[in-house]
Amino acid sequence: MLSRRLLRVKVMQMVYAFTQQGGENDYKTVEKELYHSIEKAHELYYMILLLPVVLRKMAAKRIEIGKAKMRPSDNEINPYTRLANNKLALQIEENKTLSRVVETKGISWNDEEDLLKVLFNKITSSELYKEYLESDDCFEVDNKFMQKVLGKELPTINVFFDQLEAKSVYWNDESEFVISIAIKTLKQFDGQNGETVELPPLFKDADDEEFTKTLLKKCVTNHSYTLNLIKKYSKNWDPERVVALDVTLIQMAIAEMTSFPQIPIRVTLNEYIELSKCYSTPKSHVFINGILEKIVRQLFEEKLISVAQLK
Repeated sequence: MLSRRLLRVKVMQMVYAFTQQGGENDYKTVEKELYHSIEKAHELYYMILLLPVVLRKMAAKRIEIGKAKMRPSDNEINPYTRLANNKLALQIEENKTLSRVVETKGISWNDEEDLLKVLFNKITSSELYKEYLESDDCFEVDNKFMQKVLGKELPTINVFFDQLEAKSVYWNDESEFVISIAIKTLKQFDGQNGETVELPPLFKDADDEEFTKTLLKKCVTNHSYTLNLIKKYSKNWDPERVVALDVTLIQMAIAEMTSFPQIPIRVTLNEYIELSKCYSTPKSHVFINGILEKIVRQLFEEKLISVAQLK
């Protein structure tokens, strides 16, 4: 499900933790933690996908409560029912894969009543919701509304993401990406195929899983070798100023270049330089680029990378 870049981020987190712990854990222990991290991202995807269902049920419940009052208002007697009858949400509820996952893994929003109230009130007071109530009552409109709720409204609710991060340390980096995957899934629903819409597996394909496992294994098992390479070419840098995460990123780049000849060197270099810009210091990309340029030359001389990779 995760992109190659996010899979690299997951491996980066594991290798960094492994290094900071002095390399005490063996590969299998680190691999188990990596898979747990990826599974948590998958769990977040299911939770995001459940939000349209949760919002629909909240709307239906509020209508019932309003009508049950001793003296309901005019709005409670004749409420807006568009959200309570949202056709996309009803389709999502029928999805067999989602139902099975929810049941087996116990995924739900049941413990987040206060957070859901904030989300519900924010959405139902938005201009998006007003436009929705005035628009055509059809599946396509219901679907587009939920896509915009996830893609435009949800990212503006800071407390929502703060709460997600509080629930799991694994949900700090991928919320935006997971939301985008959930939106892509919503686009697959056509109003008739709710039961059978395919949901993305843990890995996009076998190649992605093999890439992730091999990258982690090479980083852990070749830790001493890559560390010595970095020390060799960073003599002109003050050791006290070399960021530990930069060392991890360089080790990963070396592991990727020597393990995946089908990936061009420039692609690998760009990936880890970009990761340094996102996760490390402002000057890290300069250090990483400089060290890797020297290491690439040695790897080529030792025939650990090929001419084809350099093109």
